[in-house]
Amino acid sequence: MTALRPLLITAGEPAGIGPDLVIDLVCQPERMVSLPPFAVVGDPALFRDRARLLGVKLEIIEVVPGQSITPAPGVLPVRSVPLSAPVVAGQLDRRNAGYVLACLDEGIRACLAGEASAIVTAPLHKGVIIDAGYPRFTGHTEYLRDACGVDDVVMMLATENLRVALVTTHMPLSDVPAAVTADKITSTLRILHRDLVRYFGVSAPRIGVCGLNPHAGEGGHLGREDDDIIAPALTLLREEGMVLSGPLPADTAFTPHHLRDSDAMVAMYHDQGLPVLKYAGFGRAANITLGLPIIRTSVDHGTALDLAGSGRAERGSLDVAIDQALVMARAATQGK
Repeated sequence: MTALRPLLITAGEPAGIGPDLVIDLVCQPERMVSLPPFAVVGDPALFRDRARLLGVKLEIIEVVPGQSITPAPGVLPVRSVPLSAPVVAGQLDRRNAGYVLACLDEGIRACLAGEASAIVTAPLHKGVIIDAGYPRFTGHTEYLRDACGVDDVVMMLATENLRVALVTTHMPLSDVPAAVTADKITSTLRILHRDLVRYFGVSAPRIGVCGLNPHAGEGGHLGREDDDIIAPALTLLREEGMVLSGPLPADTAFTPHHLRDSDAMVAMYHDQGLPVLKYAGFGRAANITLGLPIIRTSVDHGTALDLAGSGRAERGSLDVAIDQALVMARAATQGK
């Protein structure tokens, strides 16, 4: 099996807990010995300042594309991208919005160029990026889709014994019904099915699909989308050989009866599926973008500005995101 190329981690919003998490990561000797070569994308000065604030002794090594550093406790390899303005932990600054996107761009570029095996992203702050002059920015998922030049991607969150994928992602609830189209449903399920096989070793995925309306439309009495759009799309995909259950009433779709028979569950919109996932495993889950030509995972939480620099940020989700990225990267390597 070919050795993995370095893993890249973007630290996200510099005033948030992303820098704290990567600093805590490299200060754990037992964790470092389990990792392949990796580097954090960001400004070395940011990590020096945050380490001082946290009272942590940290050695920073600046690395360049193609350079590989064996992980060592207390050593943070950094692929340098300069900040636009000084950072105060917990205080957003619009001037650094471009820096956040530049770090993400470098991670994407490195993966597309074959310099990195995967990118793991710490949380960014959508609002400050939009306010800084990027009004069309809606989040990592959509930004990665556009940067990689693909038509569609799937947001899937995963924790122990539960995977939840979304048909629609970051949009107002009032826009969801019009966005739940047959094409969007079939695209989501084809991507999910393919990547469960390709990256997660599920040879014959069993996928549960939630309806849009309460009680999956109650035979049309609570909305027609379930009968007129979702059900025909599932029938088409079953004819292609997919094993699908649904459309299921969302209020019972996540009960043990259905989950026992599903390798993943598909929700029609963000707050239909993710509250269940986060209740089951918040802090122990990873956000995974399927359908990209690169591997990308992320933490399951936000920037937690109130915890930045306090030493109280919990690293669990970053560990899960790294582990999921490594599972996927190893599967991709074995497939070559």
